[in-house]
Amino acid sequence: MDSRVVARLRCPVCHDPLAEVVAGGSRSLRCPRRHSFDIARQGYVNLLTGRAPNSGDTAEMVAARAEFLSAGHYDVISAALATAADAGLADAAPDPVAGAYPLVVDAGAGTGRHLAAVLAAVPETVGLALDIAKPALRRAARAHQRITAALADTWQRLPLADASTALLLNVFAPRNGAEFRRVLAPGGRLLVVTPADDHLTELVAALGLLRVDPAKADRVSASLAGHFTEESTTVHRQELTLSRAEVATLVGMGPSAWHTDPAELAARIDTLGEPVRVTVAVRLGTYRP
Repeated sequence: MDSRVVARLRCPVCHDPLAEVVAGGSRSLRCPRRHSFDIARQGYVNLLTGRAPNSGDTAEMVAARAEFLSAGHYDVISAALATAADAGLADAAPDPVAGAYPLVVDAGAGTGRHLAAVLAAVPETVGLALDIAKPALRRAARAHQRITAALADTWQRLPLADASTALLLNVFAPRNGAEFRRVLAPGGRLLVVTPADDHLTELVAALGLLRVDPAKADRVSASLAGHFTEESTTVHRQELTLSRAEVATLVGMGPSAWHTDPAELAARIDTLGEPVRVTVAVRLGTYRP
């Protein structure tokens, strides 16, 4: 694992620093009190304590997301994050532990594609992908050479030192305002991506998908209130031209996959004319502590 990232990690049990240990062909992270956390052969470390409240996205959902993102369909989001990250990192204070390598953390990283795009666009940074889904972390650990991946419940205390993070990404994921504030360094920034009202609007009625909550912006503000001040919000849109198979992949990677009958959904997709035009529309909020 990248020592520059491990230097910022903390034991989820006692919050002491962690160090990598190799013994008998296995690798783990261990704190001075000998709490130990296995590093999986796929490259991520399990920093959960106790049983997770849920296992996150299924292997099928993660595979669908990887296929859809690798086709570049959500690159508009990655590009917006990379631009905002470059500006946000300019104000971050140097980390006394790792020096000139600011840490970018993606809380709810999924496959790690957006984090990888930020690291590629902003040299001399290192990244930490946090997620509750093991299938996602297996991919995130390979998404970029400067990504370290860790299994963690972002609703709980994050396995990071205070003020250790220069930039925190949160893309279509839960927001833990108090913990995000604790781990962000002075001058750090939080980038939050949420769906705009017209995100995937062409598919919502046609396929019976979940609608964007009209109060989404208010709920985002409430989750960060008292911890962050919003600096700016930008809206990013792009029209996609998809096949019916790509529409099925898009639906299969998102929350509607949990709530829609597969046979009924497939029948509805079969009625769509090709190509299918779909709007990607997201809000990117930049927040400072």
